[in-house]
Amino acid sequence: MIGRNLRVDNASDHLRTGNERRVRTLLLAVMSLVQAIRIRRLPLAVVVAGALFASACATASGRGSGEGATPPKANETDKPTYSKKEVLEKATGFFGDVSEGLAKAIEKAFSDNGQPVGYITGGEGGGAIGVGLRYGSGVLHRKDQPDLKVWWQGPSIGFDVGGSASKVFTLIYGLDSDAQLFQRFPSVEGSLYFVAGVGLTYQTTAGIVLAPIRTGVGARAGANIGYAHYTREKTLNPL
Repeated sequence: MIGRNLRVDNASDHLRTGNERRVRTLLLAVMSLVQAIRIRRLPLAVVVAGALFASACATASGRGSGEGATPPKANETDKPTYSKKEVLEKATGFFGDVSEGLAKAIEKAFSDNGQPVGYITGGEGGGAIGVGLRYGSGVLHRKDQPDLKVWWQGPSIGFDVGGSASKVFTLIYGLDSDAQLFQRFPSVEGSLYFVAGVGLTYQTTAGIVLAPIRTGVGARAGANIGYAHYTREKTLNPL
């Protein structure tokens, strides 16, 4: 059992390190682009950013297409949970209506992880052509704790072409205390579940799993490779 746990921990550390390495690569691309624009050398910026972006994509695609696609498993916890009916009611009230896509995304999350111990209601914005940043804020809800304001930010690469803003309803699994939320959560590659205009992805670290659900324009944001850094206070630092 000890050996098995050690292998799981090592695999988790490898996943997190690999994701953060790719994120730093794309940040270099962003900084190269900004610097080149400042000195009016846009063609060079495009070349540098494109090269670094291609390198990041190549590194990501070097892993097997099926690797990372299996839904992550959260730690077991004795904290009170939300039933599927409760979550559907909360999500419907938050988004304003219930759709087939929303119902299926919630069903998928429950099928993969069971009942969540909390959820975040909030919004985020950002945009990029290949590389970019994403910022968000919301409120953490848990049955045994008062509501708590939270922020998140982080780099992303992929399919965000142009600016986007969306509501985000994030289910939380394996969280024992509020303090555990305030860290980096790498996205799980290959975890995007998209149906009828609703997107579900997974972010995970140290046995804690977050399942952001987005609708509309923002639904495609989950296809990006990156991470979200959750903080107690608002910050412009994506790291």
